[in-house]
Amino acid sequence: MPVLTKVVLFTDTDGRARFREETVALDQGKPESALSALMPSGGFQLRQSPLGFRSSFHCTTDPQWVFILGGQMEIFLQDGSSRVFKPGEHFYSADVLPAGQTFDATVHGHWSRQVGPDALVTLFVRG
Repeated sequence: MPVLTKVVLFTDTDGRARFREETVALDQGKPESALSALMPSGGFQLRQSPLGFRSSFHCTTDPQWVFILGGQMEIFLQDGSSRVFKPGEHFYSADVLPAGQTFDATVHGHWSRQVGPDALVTLFVRG
């Protein structure tokens, strides 16, 4: 059975954002067009970020899929690691602020930036 690798940006038990990989079974559809089970969504937004875009540290408000349509997006974590996502790649952003905590930019969240020669174009699909 084919699977899709789902990159997940999540909040670990220590409150810090981390990446992990999960698989999504593509057990629906037909052999020539394998599909996942239908997943609920709460709408979508398109965004274009210009050359030089850089966010500050933040948490995801609502978990959402992020699909890179154009340009490149680099995500930085508190531990100094980063990961670049290119057109056709995606991740599931679920690094929400832990319940009862006040946001601390030295502990929580991630930041992102546009990299490369092209503007960053993304599709956000609420999970």
